[in-house]
Amino acid sequence: MCLTNTEVPVTSDVLRPPSWGRRIASPHLAQLLDHLVPPPAWVQVDTASIQHGGESVAAVLRAHGVRFLFTLVGGHISPLLVACEKLGIRVVDTRHEVTAVFAADAVARLTGTLGVAAVTAGPGLTNTVTAVKNAQIAQSPVLLLGGAAGTLLQNRGALQAIDQMSLFRPLCKFCASVQRVRDIVPTLRAAAAAAQSGTPGPVFVELPIDVLYPYFIVRKEVVPAMPPKGLMGRVVSWYLENHLANLFAGAWEPQPEGPLPLDIPQASAQQVQRCVEILSRAKRPLILLGSQALLPPIPADKLRAAVETLGVPCFLGGMARGLLGRNHPLHIRQNRSAALKKADVVLLAGIICDFRLSYGRVLSRSSKIIIVNRNRKDMLINSDIFWKPQEAVQGDVGSFMVKLVEGLEGQTWASDWAEELREADRQKEQTFREKALMPAAQHLNPVRVLQLVEETLPDNSILVVDGGDFVGTAAHLVQPRGPLRWLDPGAFGTLGVGAGFALGAKLCRPDAEIPVMALIGNDAGWTQISREQVPCLGSNVACGLAYTDYHKAAMGLGAQGLLLSRQNEDQVVKVLRDAQQQCRDGHPVVVNILIGRTDFRDGSIAV
Repeated sequence: MCLTNTEVPVTSDVLRPPSWGRRIASPHLAQLLDHLVPPPAWVQVDTASIQHGGESVAAVLRAHGVRFLFTLVGGHISPLLVACEKLGIRVVDTRHEVTAVFAADAVARLTGTLGVAAVTAGPGLTNTVTAVKNAQIAQSPVLLLGGAAGTLLQNRGALQAIDQMSLFRPLCKFCASVQRVRDIVPTLRAAAAAAQSGTPGPVFVELPIDVLYPYFIVRKEVVPAMPPKGLMGRVVSWYLENHLANLFAGAWEPQPEGPLPLDIPQASAQQVQRCVEILSRAKRPLILLGSQALLPPIPADKLRAAVETLGVPCFLGGMARGLLGRNHPLHIRQNRSAALKKADVVLLAGIICDFRLSYGRVLSRSSKIIIVNRNRKDMLINSDIFWKPQEAVQGDVGSFMVKLVEGLEGQTWASDWAEELREADRQKEQTFREKALMPAAQHLNPVRVLQLVEETLPDNSILVVDGGDFVGTAAHLVQPRGPLRWLDPGAFGTLGVGAGFALGAKLCRPDAEIPVMALIGNDAGWTQISREQVPCLGSNVACGLAYTDYHKAAMGLGAQGLLLSRQNEDQVVKVLRDAQQQCRDGHPVVVNILIGRTDFRDGSIAV
């Protein structure tokens, strides 16, 4: 078993004899025999067994509570797909490998458990790179299982064989290539623990084809049917037999399959107490809650209760959107930069000072900053340039919030601070209403359309946002109705997550208002880019598109398609409700909304 970049130690019990190659005259035989790992004498090979490695994979996944496996089928991984189906793990096939990983990512975020995708070797794996990187930056515990050429055919020009380990080492917390069937179970357990421990993230396990198929099939492919003649032939045959024996030795010996203990960092009592003292003296405290706050072990309802008990105004970002429901008095939605400048104590809970906080420049030098994060490197990013923390706490965010509330029991703050922030919210939202009444030069005003979406959105909806300008506008206007009901790509800004995220979301929340209703803000251009490109550089090159009939394309694929344009401007609510009804009837729906351009997001940047 080859392990790299791992946070969970896994050791091999077999060492290669280093002297074999020096005792063989033929350099070709030396190369073969130098890589032979003989099986331990105490381990037997069950040559009559029809079991296969795919069953071991499925058993570990089931023991870890995995309910869904996302895939695009390939011969390298067929055994594990069939085995998962037999054990009741739902195998969900997609039309592209990147979608499979996006769907697994959505499951990980919404459930707080492992999301799993399995793809075939070579191009199957390279197609997942963007989604794996997105999961890494979003800190999602995703397990990627990848097929590979047989162990004997590595680096010999096999079909779809590349150095997959080098490709995924920079993207994953844990990378392992399984070289023996008996190593499948411990390797997957270690991978699952690594994905969910510390700062969560994606992990990769490579499963060569000969560790997944049963002995009799692998033997047929590896060992010649007719015994070879001559010394060279006999030595090669002996080598192949030994390789096969090592591959399957002890394959079906009972092994523990369940989860290993997770390593979740916790703030010390002393750190929590220092933060309690800082907040207790605050007059204008402010909290920014990010995705890490929603990670296990603290459930969303307990975190919400802690925030409400604390009574400090807060901004919510990432997976924390919707934590307080709709229109909660503590939830401040607009004018974040201005609020940060006025606050005397700011708690960054699972939020880091990257581009989203202008690298820390939006924080006031006179504010006391408390930051809590599982990842120390992320936590201190740019702290030596634009900002400085009063307290930097490495630990689980949700657990920290609960302890903070316990330490501040009975503490209250003057209501005028929260009311000041709410009044600024009301003023900003009044400007939105005014912008919504201004007709666009052509087609529909996107601000007005999204206000109507907000008014008609059911409480059980999950919002999957995938896009640029239209989504950026929606983030100001459309509110998730509860915790874990908002999915965006995260800090990587990846476009194309929509289909996979929606697929994963529907499986996790079958009562939600999908099969998918896709609202396409069709402005016939890359407006988020052209807004800056045209005035700065004087050209709209590569930004112009056509008003495509996406609703007709959807109908051609078996979905329902609806069109909203200036011709039925007074029917927006009716069309949206018709789309919702068709969803309830079991049909996926695409609403093609032709929108014009407004100045709503002037000044926003796309780099």
